[in-house]
Amino acid sequence: MAKVSAATVDVAVAVALSWFAASAALDPPGPAFTGPAWVAWLAGAAVGLPLAARRRWPLPVLAVVLLCTAVVTAAGVAGIGVVATMWAPVALAAYTVAASARLPTASGALAAALAAPAATIPWLYRHTVITTADQQASEVPLWWQVELGVVAVMVTAAWAAGRVVRSRRLARADADQRLARDAMMSERLRIARELHDIVGHSMSLIAVKATIANHIAEQRPAETRAALVTIEQTSRAALTEIRRVLDVLRDDDPAAELGPVAHLAPVAGTADLESLAEPLRSAGLRVDLRADTPDPLPSSVGLTVYRIVQESLTNVLRHANAGRCEVIVASHDHGVLVEIIDDGRGTPASGRQRTGRGLIGMRERVAAFGGTLSAGPLQEGGFKIKAQIPYAESPSAQATGAAGE
Repeated sequence: MAKVSAATVDVAVAVALSWFAASAALDPPGPAFTGPAWVAWLAGAAVGLPLAARRRWPLPVLAVVLLCTAVVTAAGVAGIGVVATMWAPVALAAYTVAASARLPTASGALAAALAAPAATIPWLYRHTVITTADQQASEVPLWWQVELGVVAVMVTAAWAAGRVVRSRRLARADADQRLARDAMMSERLRIARELHDIVGHSMSLIAVKATIANHIAEQRPAETRAALVTIEQTSRAALTEIRRVLDVLRDDDPAAELGPVAHLAPVAGTADLESLAEPLRSAGLRVDLRADTPDPLPSSVGLTVYRIVQESLTNVLRHANAGRCEVIVASHDHGVLVEIIDDGRGTPASGRQRTGRGLIGMRERVAAFGGTLSAGPLQEGGFKIKAQIPYAESPSAQATGAAGE
């Protein structure tokens, strides 16, 4: 079913109010208009039809409708006893102005919309002869005080409704802006966290490899070349990943800058842990990796596991002076358990406390899923990081498990 446009609704309302105004003038409870019928229909059109453009030009429409209604009422082309039908278009126009204009403008519009009937309705009654028979036959009291009161209440209520609508619109727009700002700040924090992990890991590995290459450049040129190859590969991979992360900040087409391969590169996950550990092994750190998780993990969970392992290995390489590190990724109670344990032959605790931003970032990642993360030195030496990340299994995985049972 097609949605009816606002313009169509406005035209229909304008025609209806015009018809009611003209009909009330020709057949009112009190004395009817004695002039030609076409004058009443023309008056009804003059006060009602401009409402079709009230959304586009609220103030001009109110001015035209108010002027025409005042002239028509003063001329006696109004339904005695139901003058409010002639002033209903003014109430609707006042509502539109109140809903769209600022308070000073809206207040001035209300004052004009009340002053006009206050001047013209008493004039109408003073120049219309109302007999006792008219009073007795009428279904409503034929007193200008009642007519004026009804019109004043109607116009004021419509104006007040417009102000309420405007305040709610402004509040909703303000809430939307706050949500947009919060979303932007959240995205910036996410990007900063991603960059911290990428740059920290890559630069640590490059620094280690550069140090090795500098010490063995003359004695073992083959190993020096291998170290330089690792530096080149690590830096290229880091640049590609940084560009992909920063891609969300660009307004232009990302594929134009990065090419289709970079743009469509998959999000890092548990399948990439081996490629993450291999360069560290070549740097002299023994990394034992055991990954046993459902296939596939949700991309957000897989990326979180990858970043936790990446940051942990970076800390081991940078601070721990460890010879061995064990990485365990396994399923655990509808979630993933991640453990990173190193032998920490140096002074890892003090170093890691000084650079605690990595641990803070890991805790934020885990907390986003409602999980927990603990980190601290071991009694026998070394350091352990343990993260438990719960997640809801996919319907297909649940169905598979039910079938297996």
